[in-house]
Amino acid sequence: MPSYLCLLPVMEELDVNVSSNEGFGIAEKIVLLTFISAVILMAILGNLLVMVAVCRDRQLRKIKTNYFIVSLAFADLLVSVLVMPFGAIELVQDNWIYGEMFCLVRTSLDVLLTTASILHLCCISLDRYYAICCQPLVYRNKMTPLRIAVMLGGCWVIPTFISFLPIMQGWNSIGIIDLIQQRQFNKASNSTYCIFMVNKPYAITCSVVAFYIPFLLMVLAYYRIYITAREHAHQIRVLQRAGTPADGRQHPPDQHSTHRMKTETKAAKTLCIIMGCFCLCWAPFFVTNIVDPFINYMVPGKLWTAFLWLGYINSGLNPFLYAFLNKSFRRAFLIILCCGDERYRRPSILGQTVPCSTTTINGSTHVLRSFLHTEVHRAPELGGEQWLASLV
Repeated sequence: MPSYLCLLPVMEELDVNVSSNEGFGIAEKIVLLTFISAVILMAILGNLLVMVAVCRDRQLRKIKTNYFIVSLAFADLLVSVLVMPFGAIELVQDNWIYGEMFCLVRTSLDVLLTTASILHLCCISLDRYYAICCQPLVYRNKMTPLRIAVMLGGCWVIPTFISFLPIMQGWNSIGIIDLIQQRQFNKASNSTYCIFMVNKPYAITCSVVAFYIPFLLMVLAYYRIYITAREHAHQIRVLQRAGTPADGRQHPPDQHSTHRMKTETKAAKTLCIIMGCFCLCWAPFFVTNIVDPFINYMVPGKLWTAFLWLGYINSGLNPFLYAFLNKSFRRAFLIILCCGDERYRRPSILGQTVPCSTTTINGSTHVLRSFLHTEVHRAPELGGEQWLASLV
């Protein structure tokens, strides 16, 4: 069965006394193979499309957040190419045929790449927090090219210390070597398995580093962004109501402010989708990962497999959550898929003008014009309203 993070207490919960009936039947294997193939194909094509879009689109390259998205896509692409296929083969064949050393290498890659993917999601949430909740000058000072490079480097270096280094040194198996050796070979089916179990200290440490700390930071950052988006939408509604003339006649609402209100509302909903998918994909695995060592590794193997592949699915969902929901990315995708059709070329952002409200009641004109002026000047820095609409 597939392994995952340094956290996976047990990849395959098979006991030497369990018969081959614990494996999957023919019909189950066909369904599994079809489903897993679809997940792998979706992850490969989606992440490749994201990387090609940013490389070919000059406007997308100007947006700082997209550097994290490209690096995230690269990590998820490697997961789908170097990790998922071998896990799928072992799952379907109910046997590991590639030897003990490659088992360690594949497990280390699994830990490295999936942890890197999660850390990228954390960095994207922090980048969005500075972009949306802070003043433009604060964002430019915080997210400098050097800081972005350091954050990207951390996303790849930190997982190394909980993957190749401890796994190759055998730190994860201290105290449970006998149990691991028992489960590496099933006498009933004459099968060998790529077993990856971890002791209690190692499971706790790696789970905290790879999931719980990033999860906490993401929750805090997205909560603040959610509150800010709601406040912006409320502020626009207040300004529109304040702009009603004294004679009581209702003028058509300002087109740009109305669009901004819809954008902020959509942004808040998008945040709920992003956090919901992340929790749904990874929380079951990491909660079980913490509990399993304390119940003597009694979690069934099939349940581990289900939770593990649920996490892998996140690598296929990330392109849709962080790129496909964004108008700028969708336009770039259409240009690629339609062989450069000029109909999908973006208009120049420098040539766009932003209408301002003509309201003069109680100084509302000044407030609304100032609010829109600030947002327009942030547009080149953050990628425009399309970026904010999907918080990408």
